Amino acid sequence: MLSLGLTAVAGAAAWTLTEYALHRFLGHDRRTMPNFFSVEHTRHHSVGDYFAPSWKKGLAALAVATAMFAAARTITSPPLAIAFTVGFTGMYVTYEVIHRRAHTHAGIGRYGRLLRRHHFHHHFENPRANHGVTSPVWDLAFGSYEASTEIRVPSRLVMRWLCDPATGAVRVEHAATYRI
Repeated sequence: MLSLGLTAVAGAAAWTLTEYALHRFLGHDRRTMPNFFSVEHTRHHSVGDYFAPSWKKGLAALAVATAMFAAARTITSPPLAIAFTVGFTGMYVTYEVIHRRAHTHAGIGRYGRLLRRHHFHHHFENPRANHGVTSPVWDLAFGSYEASTEIRVPSRLVMRWLCDPATGAVRVEHAATYRI
């Protein structure tokens, strides 16, 4: 059971590296664009609250999980291949939820605030930095991390949770980090 759990954790860690690589090299590297990922990703950056349709993400996840299991199965037993695939796919689903919530809901707790600051620095300050969405670990490892104390959000891309609907101003609890 321990080996199944560790293998699932390895699958989840593999997703975080994949997330970073997809985002950095397919989403922002002009040498690889356009590609299947960059079209939707570019729209996400320019529209702000746009996310690719769930059916597209579901089909992609199914294809990747199938390929991931097949690849893992060539080097390990079926139970471990399943555990790795479940960890990888489970972390992908977690990423999707975290990413969408970063755009649609105010952060909860220290991790939520850190994630949003990291991710929105990427969106609004420097798209060549901070490619990790669920974690800055790979940005730190590969030198693409940039700290940000203040994030200037263009008025056309302001997230609903950021502003007071009555005044249109940045909510008090976000004023130390965000500007419009």
